[in-house]
Order: sequence, then structure tokens, then C-alpha cells
Amino acid sequence: MRTIRDTSGVNPVHVRTLQEIVRCQSFSRAAETLHLSQPAVSHHVRHLEEEVGQPLLERVGKRALPTPAGEVLLAHAARAFAELEAARQSLQELRGRVAGRLSVGTGATASTYLLPPLLRRLHARHPDLELVVVTGNSAEMVAAVAASHLDLAVVTLPVNRGAAVTVTPLMLDPLVAITPSAAPWRRRGALTAAELARHPLILYERGGTIRRVIDEWFRRSGVVPRIAMELGNGEAIKKMVAAGLGLSVTSAMSLAAEVRARELIARPLAPPLGRRLGIVRRRDRAASPALRAFLDGLEALAVRRRGSRRASATPSRA
Repeated sequence: MRTIRDTSGVNPVHVRTLQEIVRCQSFSRAAETLHLSQPAVSHHVRHLEEEVGQPLLERVGKRALPTPAGEVLLAHAARAFAELEAARQSLQELRGRVAGRLSVGTGATASTYLLPPLLRRLHARHPDLELVVVTGNSAEMVAAVAASHLDLAVVTLPVNRGAAVTVTPLMLDPLVAITPSAAPWRRRGALTAAELARHPLILYERGGTIRRVIDEWFRRSGVVPRIAMELGNGEAIKKMVAAGLGLSVTSAMSLAAEVRARELIARPLAPPLGRRLGIVRRRDRAASPALRAFLDGLEALAVRRRGSRRASATPSRA
């Protein structure tokens, strides 16, 4: 029977290295991220395994994955590091400062078009606040929050939530049809699912939440769309539409520059369609000063966007 040794000599730096290896599933990529040599990373893991008396990683093909012992160590370490970071931020708050590291997960669209103004304001107001943004699909972001790898995530709803997280609705992101800027598309008015289905469509690839929202909209209308392309990148979708290769449905927030430059035309949908964005946090973690500042900024951003939508929907008077 394997003996579990006293872990009081576990080096937190080595545990951080283990976290990064598991996140990257690779010794070499972890070494690059940590700015260490690969032998140094291997030494950290070997020293940890000697301390706990059990293997912490195993090779599955080319991937480095945690053993059951590694999962246990990382689960406790994540909570310990989070408490230490919360303590550091609370000490900074006593000095009247919001500081520390805050890791935020989100999708590509929100990271490109929604969050930058908020991040800019937070950086100007709290220069000691270190903000780290990670992108991925909603399921990945929820899992990362549950595992304490992220402090919070802004995701497309609905998501499968576990007992470890709580989900708070944030805002509605309207979806619109996009067409080339050619003359036949310049008339105003909403496009229906049946009208869109008469043309080749360029949609997000299957598996993402936004694609499920779009597919459900067509299904409710009893229409089968003609899908010409399925792409994982919103910018690529816009380029394909601008080139006249098809139409698409995408987030209204991502189109301001192209519509202003008359490269694309955005048309509302009938019936209207939107995706709901929400905030995912760990249920058992109190909000640190940094997290409170970010959440306050998100709420203010959502209020501004709601006001902007109402203003644009109100007919102007002559």
C-alpha cells in the first residue's frame, strides 16, 4: 500500500507549475507560459511527487493529465491560492486601493466588442489591478470557474450549471442578419427565417451556444436553412458575407465598424432573436475588491447598452 507523506513541505511555486501543466496539458507549453526551461518544469513536478509520495501526472498520448492524486492536490490548491489572493486584495483595500489579479473567461465576441471599454476604464481607475482574459466556449468557461481556474466568466445562456457555481443574467445581445452591401439588400425591414433560408448561409460552427440559439430560431419557424459554410471565427464569417458568398446571423455588437464603413448591411430579424449573456461565479467565494469593481463595471455597461437600444428603437420626431 502506498504511503501518503506529510505535505507540509509542498512548495507553492511547484504547485503553480503543476496547475499550468494541467491547464495546457503539456510540459513544453507550460514552460513557455511560465518563462521556465522544460527541465525546470519537470524538476518542479518531480519534487512535488517526492513530497506527496504519489504520481501527480500521467501521459495520455501527447497530453499530460492529472492523476486522481493530482486532482485532489489541485482542487485544494485552487481554494488556497484563491484565499491568499483575496487576503492580498483585502489588505490593499485597507490602503484604499483595488489591486490584485482577476481572471475572466468569455467568448470571442464579448472579448472583442463588449469588454475592452470596461477593461480600459478599470485599468485607468485601478492601475494596480491585473486583469487576465481567457476565451473559450461557454461550457469550458463554466468548468474553469467551477474548478477555480477563473474568478468569473461572461457566457451565453443557458449553460449547464453545477452545484459549485451561480449564474446571474447580465444583458441581452440582439442577433441580426448580415448581408453584403449590394443594392438589393439596402431596403429596410426585418428578414424572416423563410427569407434567409432561400439563400446560402454562413453560420458559426456547431457545438457553440450561439449556434444552438440560431438553429432553434429556424426550427421554431419550421424552416431548414441552406448552410453553405460553418466557421469558428466571427471575423471570417463577416469577410465571407462581404465577399457575397452568403448571408449570416450574428451579434449586433460585432458589426459597428463594418456597417459604418458600408461593407455590410445589418437587418433585424422577424421574429426578433437575441442571446442572453450571464455572469458565472463560484457559489462559495465572497467577492474580493477586484471582483466587486469588475461586477460593478459590468452592470454599468449593461445599463448603458440597454439605454442605447431603447434610444435607437424610439422613432425620431420631425
